[in-house]
Amino acid sequence: MKLEDFDLTVLDDPEYLEDSVREDIITPILKSLGYKPSGRYKIIRSKSVTHPFVKSGSTEKKIRNVPDYLISIDNKYAVVLDAKAPNEEILTGDNRDQVYFYSIHPEIRTNYYALCNGKEFVLFEIQKNEPILHFHISELEKHWTKIEEFLSPLAFELQQDKRKKLSKKTDVDFDYMSVDILPPELPVRKQAARRHFGVHGYFTKQVWNVVQEYIKNFTKPGDIVLDPFGGSGITITEALMTDRKGIHIDLNPLSPFIVENLLKPVDIGDFKKAFNKLKHKFEKNKPESENEIQIALKRYPYPTGLELMKNADVNQIDDLFSDRQKAQLAYLKYLIKKIKDDAISSSLMLAFSSTLTKINRTYHPSSSRGINAGDCAAFRYYRYRIAKKEVELDVMYTYEIKFKRLLAAKKEIKPKISDEKFQDWINIYKGSATNLSKIEDESIDYIYTDPPYGNKIPYLDLSIMWNAWLDLEVTENDYELEAIEGGEHNKSEDDYSTLLKESIEEMYRVLKFNRWMSFVFAHKDPKFWHLIVDTAENIGFEYAGAVQQNNGQTSFKKRQNPFSVLSGQLIINFKKVKTPQAIQKIKLGSDIFELVIETIESTIARYEGATLEQINDELIMRGLELGFLDILSSEYKDLTPILTKNFLYDKEEEKFHLSKEQKFQTNIDVNLRIKYYLLAYLKRCERNKINPTTDEIILHIMPLLKNGITPENQTILNVLKRLADQVDEDNWKLKSTGQLDMNF
Repeated sequence: MKLEDFDLTVLDDPEYLEDSVREDIITPILKSLGYKPSGRYKIIRSKSVTHPFVKSGSTEKKIRNVPDYLISIDNKYAVVLDAKAPNEEILTGDNRDQVYFYSIHPEIRTNYYALCNGKEFVLFEIQKNEPILHFHISELEKHWTKIEEFLSPLAFELQQDKRKKLSKKTDVDFDYMSVDILPPELPVRKQAARRHFGVHGYFTKQVWNVVQEYIKNFTKPGDIVLDPFGGSGITITEALMTDRKGIHIDLNPLSPFIVENLLKPVDIGDFKKAFNKLKHKFEKNKPESENEIQIALKRYPYPTGLELMKNADVNQIDDLFSDRQKAQLAYLKYLIKKIKDDAISSSLMLAFSSTLTKINRTYHPSSSRGINAGDCAAFRYYRYRIAKKEVELDVMYTYEIKFKRLLAAKKEIKPKISDEKFQDWINIYKGSATNLSKIEDESIDYIYTDPPYGNKIPYLDLSIMWNAWLDLEVTENDYELEAIEGGEHNKSEDDYSTLLKESIEEMYRVLKFNRWMSFVFAHKDPKFWHLIVDTAENIGFEYAGAVQQNNGQTSFKKRQNPFSVLSGQLIINFKKVKTPQAIQKIKLGSDIFELVIETIESTIARYEGATLEQINDELIMRGLELGFLDILSSEYKDLTPILTKNFLYDKEEEKFHLSKEQKFQTNIDVNLRIKYYLLAYLKRCERNKINPTTDEIILHIMPLLKNGITPENQTILNVLKRLADQVDEDNWKLKSTGQLDMNF
């Protein structure tokens, strides 16, 4: 079953309440199962029951409650189901207790009770504490078989022994190779998940809902998802949230530290008590006077003597902090380390690490959002830059904000990390993507990863402030294995290419056949795209298409360097199959410069002014689809000179335009231009197993041909016939490579 035309993003709207959940989600589910307002299989929505304990007022009048849904089969109650608002908890607490009360009530007595808050659906059996069915509504179709096994009329009519036999089926059928449509560009919902927003900063972060959709698209519950460049842990966390197993690997020890302690189970009550005791001790004894600060600096250890990157404003780590900051941070760390409960102590250290982001001399407050809404230079400028106007925030006030955000995150993921199977479902460790020796051959179901982008971010060099305070070791071997270009160890472009190749080889080894890998990349230089695709193909992956994906708010780095930094990214998708098909290089019959200009102009025409990202993505995707990425990588490493020479740049819009008096420059023969766009479009359709109609083809091609002579529909049709075969009455399919007529 699918919830046709239902937009899941409305669930984040605070005005979307439980009455909408009932009508938009629960009622369609029950009707699809075969239940109606009347008949043998009946939905009852008016049954009120007396609360056995609660009374109201002086007259001792008994309180009556009305369950949202009671399902009856032949006038016998089978299950009670209640709707809740999307922001309400349904796995534990009062809401679950209320529905449990309905199910055991003498007037009802069912063996099953269920709750749905629009985002999740959970089913309980009276005798069991853990849910027997729990899933995200976005994956309703994948769990439909299980729903029918427990909640269909047939399930309730089966004898108990037959029902047990039926329930042994644990997996819904899922054909990995039938995943033939790549996810489209998705809306960004960065701040909608407490488990990610505000817990701990990192140099790059994938958008959690994008990662979640890719995981759901390419896997089924129970599968193993790997991210060998794990970073802030978005992939493993979203794997866990969608009932998949996860493996998180990263060379930077800060990365596994963040993820381990985010996902570490703690008793919420004990966690809050420990923080309150810690706060009381700190406020009572924190070093404030100059004399107290100097005593604290001698008594409590803090990192000292470590040299920073050459482009830093100061030479050593000591100079990143004032004496007051060092003394109070050292005392706070000392108090945290004294806590005996390891889970609570290490979780509080995660909040401490997040506090470091603001308690240092490189902290830059936001000019628009207030003094507490800024960031440190390592995240903003990718270097240790001392603020022109230094700000010293209150340490405990900042730490308490970080603690509360971590607490909210722990509460949000508690249903997943409190499950007994949790420890067996995740694996987090420090390591290199070039050596995945801890993972067996062909054991991974899906890889979603975001590798370093050449010389963009030297992660280990920039993480020295956090790693030093957290006593996390970084070895010389770690620097040798870091897949970057440049950095303090002067890694060459060849070093980066070699390490990236070795990483892709290892990913191929551990991935199962007939499974997928999604590779997120945002490099501006086409040669690195060529490196990835060429390496992946040589190893045995089959290229399966790329998707443009916005990654949220434009960064400060992007605003400062609009021509050298990309704010978006492409997600390149590969399949591991027994007989991969390589990208066929097609002779386009035109000078490559003409095609580059043609693509830029058509992109500008399509968007009525195009961003650097839109132009870059379109060229990369055309190059991938038509096999000229190698030429792009060798001849057009940087588009900036072409763009600035031939087009106008609007700083406010951040878009390129034609000059007011300029006409489109390209003079490519109209047939060649049509061929160029038709080939790219038909190849995309072929990958997605779509046979487009004539109208769909013409409507796609026409807007791209604005720059030049607009052809007649018949002209497009004539070229189409030489490139594609007609199937059915009005659908088209790209000819095989050997049959393509390219001589025009």
